[in-house]
Amino acid sequence: MAVFTPVTLDELRSWIVQFPLGNALAIKGISSGIENSNFFIQTDAGEFVLTIFENLSFAQLPFYLKLMRRLADHGVLVPAPIANAQGELVVALHGKPASIVSKLEGESQMSPAPLHCAAVGDMLARMHLAAKDFEIRQPNLRGLDWWRATTPEVLPFLSESNQHLLRSEVDFQDAFAGTEVYHALPKGPIHADLFRNNVMFDGDRLTGFFDFYFAGCDNWIFDVAVTVNDWCIDTASGELDVARVHAMLEAYHAVRPFSDNESLAWQPMLRAAAVRFWLSRLYDFYLPRDAEMLTPHDPAHFERILCLRTEYMAPALPNNQAPNLP
Repeated sequence: MAVFTPVTLDELRSWIVQFPLGNALAIKGISSGIENSNFFIQTDAGEFVLTIFENLSFAQLPFYLKLMRRLADHGVLVPAPIANAQGELVVALHGKPASIVSKLEGESQMSPAPLHCAAVGDMLARMHLAAKDFEIRQPNLRGLDWWRATTPEVLPFLSESNQHLLRSEVDFQDAFAGTEVYHALPKGPIHADLFRNNVMFDGDRLTGFFDFYFAGCDNWIFDVAVTVNDWCIDTASGELDVARVHAMLEAYHAVRPFSDNESLAWQPMLRAAAVRFWLSRLYDFYLPRDAEMLTPHDPAHFERILCLRTEYMAPALPNNQAPNLP
């Protein structure tokens, strides 16, 4: 959520008249994140979040915004997209697609305890079930196809050992994606980026998931792995915190029980979640785009996590009766 496309208050005032939000009173760029231009805006109707999409197209965006609307209508705590007077959720601003959504209350919980992880696991399972019959299908745009295409672009910047690590892991994931276990995994829309800074809490009460703009249709267990790899680790080392892992997995399982195939896929999916974010951070670090207030994330963090997930067995899923894959 960096700022690639600046917006002044005067520009916002003339643009926002098409929305039922009254006058624009203030605008402030959001410095965290690296994909879109995001702003907190204050209007006569309250506080909202304005996003200008730097990569997603007008044709792609209905998936994300209608998914959020679907989730909100099914009791999942997410920001509500605001339509303009013509009923449009996506409107051009500075020639790029833009949207306004409601602002969640609370703040991100950056030092989660097991109770916070349990709340996230519970809501993530509810999110998957609420969206399972969502009528719009869009692939995970940062999935295996993107890994294959992006790996050659970052390899020249890496040490020989890291080149080997990246190539071997993408090859492993490519092979696993051809197995019967992989093809039998439950699928549907996933958040795909449910890190601590994309969830809000008011004290110990979860108030919402946001930033759905990496969402796509993929394996639900991959979404769980992405979430565990951020919420349930020691951030300095990348090692899993067993108490937090159990809290998240058991809360999720109580809402949507894991399948036997998901149990078999758990270790590979933790590795997949690690390589996805190592690769994207490598790309953003070595091939950055210009933006105001942008600081790329350190790729070494997910390099460490990937090495740990390939070397050590993670706590099993709650119903895991089968042996873990190597």
